[in-house]
Amino acid sequence: MPRRFPSPSARVLSLAWLLFAAVGCSKGSEPAPEAKAAPQPETAAPAAKPAEAQVVKIGYQKIGAPFLLKERAADLEKQLAAKNARLEWVEFQAGPPIYEAMRAGAVDIGYSGETPPVFAQAGGVPFVYVATDAPAPASEAILVPKSSKITKVAELKGKHIALNRGSNVHYLLVRALEEAGLTLDDVQVTYLAPPDARSAFEGGKLDAWVIWDPFQAAAEQGGARILRDGKGIVDNRFYYVARRDFATSSPELLRLVMAEFERLTAWAGSRPEEVAQILARSSGVAYEALLTSEKRHVYKIEPITPEILDKQQKIADTFSKLQLIPKTLQLRDAFLASVAYGSGS
Repeated sequence: MPRRFPSPSARVLSLAWLLFAAVGCSKGSEPAPEAKAAPQPETAAPAAKPAEAQVVKIGYQKIGAPFLLKERAADLEKQLAAKNARLEWVEFQAGPPIYEAMRAGAVDIGYSGETPPVFAQAGGVPFVYVATDAPAPASEAILVPKSSKITKVAELKGKHIALNRGSNVHYLLVRALEEAGLTLDDVQVTYLAPPDARSAFEGGKLDAWVIWDPFQAAAEQGGARILRDGKGIVDNRFYYVARRDFATSSPELLRLVMAEFERLTAWAGSRPEEVAQILARSSGVAYEALLTSEKRHVYKIEPITPEILDKQQKIADTFSKLQLIPKTLQLRDAFLASVAYGSGS
């Protein structure tokens, strides 16, 4: 049987198929190109933590301008918040402990009578005078019981008298005795805080009590008699003071607080009834006594002048001579014009 050979056309088709298969196998054997990694989103940097608000610590008693400011502090709190600061209130029973707290950094701004800063400076407390209230000499007095036969200061010789050591009335007693020709050595002085002194006074254990408003007014309501108040012998100023480091490092915050104190005193000066109601709610002193106290209180912030510093120097010199403080003071060491509040500050 004759051998058949594929036709030329069939051979062409067969060769084309082989070439196509070879090319296909060759492409299939090539490694696939590496896939590019998908772009990763950039990681955002962590947000910066807000700076912690600076705390402005104000020492106060349940009477006086700082307590009233505490009750009406909403505007001040907003102003301080805008400066990333906030208020903290620290309560005290009297002025002298405020300075000890200032020494420890627990109080930045305080308020007290004219004598506590003298004792504080003698004790090395780092504070500065910032401003003062107007004088209020009738707002402190030497009191005797209603039944007492004592009618003048000279008759206190040998008598038992109580007062709060280092308070504004300490100087009142010194000056009143001096006026009567006596000294502290001529009387028996017991140092008591107002609540303890009041209890002893009302219990008949004291011949006299030297005290300030509103405790003075409360005692008067109970029948106590004024033997001698401060008129003519003392100013009885109250001082706004600040911890020295706070005053020099945060003068803007100090000015904000003092400006609010000034607005407060402008408000309180013409509203004795409303102020007495506010204080009566928390001080434990009767409204009637507080009203008496408020009517003889002078609300007016004044700048510290050379004349005022001279009067403070006189208090310091008096206490130094009496050895009530351990050394002679230079009052102006506790005054910095750059942080003092008043006209031009």
